Amino acid sequence: MMNNRYGKLASLVYHLDKPIGRSFGDVEYYLARLQGISGPILEPAVGTGRILIPLLQAGLDVSGFDLSQEMLDYCQRELGLRSLKTRLELAGFGDFKAERPLEVIVVPAGSFQLLDSFEQGIAALRRFHASLKTGGRLLLDLDPVAAILNVRPGLRTWSAPPHGLITLNASALEKDYCAQVTREMHRYELWEQGVLLETQLEQFSLRWWGVEELRMALEQLGFGEIVISGGYQYGKPPQDTDGIISFEARKL
Repeated sequence: MMNNRYGKLASLVYHLDKPIGRSFGDVEYYLARLQGISGPILEPAVGTGRILIPLLQAGLDVSGFDLSQEMLDYCQRELGLRSLKTRLELAGFGDFKAERPLEVIVVPAGSFQLLDSFEQGIAALRRFHASLKTGGRLLLDLDPVAAILNVRPGLRTWSAPPHGLITLNASALEKDYCAQVTREMHRYELWEQGVLLETQLEQFSLRWWGVEELRMALEQLGFGEIVISGGYQYGKPPQDTDGIISFEARKL
């Protein structure tokens, strides 16, 4: 059984639910924070290209990687539809390779929290630090703790062209308060005219991080000039009502 793998049906759901061009305030925020950057930018867990493609269209030098080949296939297709090209790598947070020292690493939309252990998270941050040039920046989003703990799993549906329907039934498995991890079972089903064509099961895990926990981790790993912002408003201290918490840190 796959864990945070985003296989065939999960990738299709992501593609339908978060199409290219849809923003949660993150696209505009990153375009503003990356203004004037001419060096290489990397987006880990690039998915179908929802963030990558607007950055490329703005003239930025962005590449990406993802652990899901299905996600990368959607991303490559969306790039082709727009006559865009960039390097996409099938890789994870622990084994990606930067071909040259990076100017910026962008980890939007809580992708970092798919790493469901503290050790994996620290290893990824260490790899980010090693991949950046001196003075390079890491931009990383966190979903707030409340947003993770207060999720109520249930049933969702999407129309799947040309005549199909996809259902996602999410069931809670556990909340591990010591490891700071929630786990759910996701059952994806593809239907056509009432007939079940395909089923896919994936375990979905997220780790929540404390704001000061991540700040201290970044400092210990050699980052400085750390700015923590709430609600995609740069420099605004995060509050409980913010839907996202953004970190920006520079490699010393």
